[in-house]
Amino acid sequence: MKRSYVSIGLVNPKSPTNVGGIMRAAGCYRVDSVLFTGKRYLLAASNGNAQYNTDTKGASQQIPLTAVESLVDSCPVGVKIICVDLVEGAIPLPEFEHPEKAIYVFGPEDGTISQQVINKAHAVVYVPTVGCMNLAASVNVLLYDRLSKSTQTIANDELIRESRDTNNRVRVKK
Repeated sequence: MKRSYVSIGLVNPKSPTNVGGIMRAAGCYRVDSVLFTGKRYLLAASNGNAQYNTDTKGASQQIPLTAVESLVDSCPVGVKIICVDLVEGAIPLPEFEHPEKAIYVFGPEDGTISQQVINKAHAVVYVPTVGCMNLAASVNVLLYDRLSKSTQTIANDELIRESRDTNNRVRVKK
């Protein structure tokens, strides 16, 4: 039985390119679901010229990408709400201990998470940078941090063979 649960919550994202990059990250880090609020993403994604295919691994075919009215209300019982944003008083990501079950809520590319959502969060963390990172890059950093701090066993060469592109057969000389 799977003990951990990881979901990504996006507050009114506007860029299909970022959402595609987030779906690719979700596949790489075995996220259970991606939820989003607002209408901007759906509107932008409906325009075929607006989206670049950044989900090149097809993660969106295995991981649900779901529109919801409220990320807080859609949070399953027992799952901690963790907001990730440049908010005063937030915990630096290197110091944060990830819960076993979490939904990580990210603000929009051109805004922030509302005070109402921040107030309901179990924790608020930020990625220490000078300036604001791209939304998909922030999700990647957060998910990598979670994995790097987990007790999950990573089988070195087996994981590499499973993860790399088919045209990569390079090996470290021993």
